[in-house]
Amino acid sequence: MENRIKTETIRKVGWILFAFYLAGLVYFMFFAESLGRTETAEGYRYNLEPFLEIRRCIRYWDVLGPINAGMNLFGNVAAFMPFGFILPMLRFSNRKWHVVTLLSLLCSLCIETVQLISMRGSFDVDDLLLNTLGGFLGYLCFLAAVSLRRQIHEGRQEKGE
Repeated sequence: MENRIKTETIRKVGWILFAFYLAGLVYFMFFAESLGRTETAEGYRYNLEPFLEIRRCIRYWDVLGPINAGMNLFGNVAAFMPFGFILPMLRFSNRKWHVVTLLSLLCSLCIETVQLISMRGSFDVDDLLLNTLGGFLGYLCFLAAVSLRRQIHEGRQEKGE
């Protein structure tokens, strides 16, 4: 019974964290002044060629600067790691890598599409790839946390706690 209460509590906390995470994601993707999200473009901006922007960031790292290039490459990955970490806590059906990866891709696709339509930011296939990678890496972190939790729990049972 106690284990079930802990699981339900973790799931409730997960939903709260997920709501805050999504609110923050929406803010940073569409409204953050520091990222130039308050201005709309004069036309549609998009990149449909895979790895074009990734190669550009790597090739011109010194010209773009580590902050701009790193924000594009690592920021897109880091932005979706919480998605991949929290999502499996919410439902048991989300505990498969392919479900989390697909949902990461779909969520990223929604964001990129809204950016294209609203002309805030640009639709970039590389962002889809990096965000999906971030969701998958977040899922791997979730698996590591579950494994660590089990090891701690088993260690306590062996000690009689």
